[in-house]
Amino acid sequence: MFKRILLKLSGESLQGKQGYGIDTERLREYTEQIKAIAQKGVQVAIVIGGGNIFRGLSGAQQGFDRVKGDQMGMLATVINALALQSAFDAINQPARVLTSIRMEPIGDFYSPAKALRLLDKGNVVILAGGTGAPFFTTDTGSSLRALEIKADVMLKGTRVDGIYTADPEKDPKATKFNEITYDEVIRRGLKVMDMTAIVMCRDNGLPIYVFNMDELGNLARVINGEQIGTLVKP
Repeated sequence: MFKRILLKLSGESLQGKQGYGIDTERLREYTEQIKAIAQKGVQVAIVIGGGNIFRGLSGAQQGFDRVKGDQMGMLATVINALALQSAFDAINQPARVLTSIRMEPIGDFYSPAKALRLLDKGNVVILAGGTGAPFFTTDTGSSLRALEIKADVMLKGTRVDGIYTADPEKDPKATKFNEITYDEVIRRGLKVMDMTAIVMCRDNGLPIYVFNMDELGNLARVINGEQIGTLVKP
């Protein structure tokens, strides 16, 4: 069983069935799954995207300045982080928000040492604001934070049950990998995470596990070692 994980969640995943914004039922499902593994002693840090509210790259394509657009996206991740924290509060799971940009009292300013202290005290730590710099995705932010806190693995919770040879929602002939190397992900151009994040994980030996977070109980199954997703490794 993993001792410390970095869980990457997309902002879009919080939309749930309503297809926009933040679905409170989806929040409840996620936080209850995370609490269940935290109570078993797993230290959990979370990086959440902001695509359900605003995505900087999409904004730039519509005429927004890229730097300003990315800053708006960082703020969107903070909104999602606060929603997660509120949902954890509702089920009596200690959780703290750390932000990559100073914005006390919304959240404490992030440092690896502070995150580790909070994890050691049993808090779920929600890392908001991405890297704090434009032109980097929250995928890259996840890789960076996972390495900084010395996580055993980065778990990427998606709506698909792993990595396929092609998009399974578009290609019925797509086949799933149980395991795949970083280099093969890059060679095949698979859309697992952005290439900066993949290379960072490869160069530092950080495994990535991609699984379907939307199916209840899957997070615990991953922690228990069940083969339900795809492992990316050297």
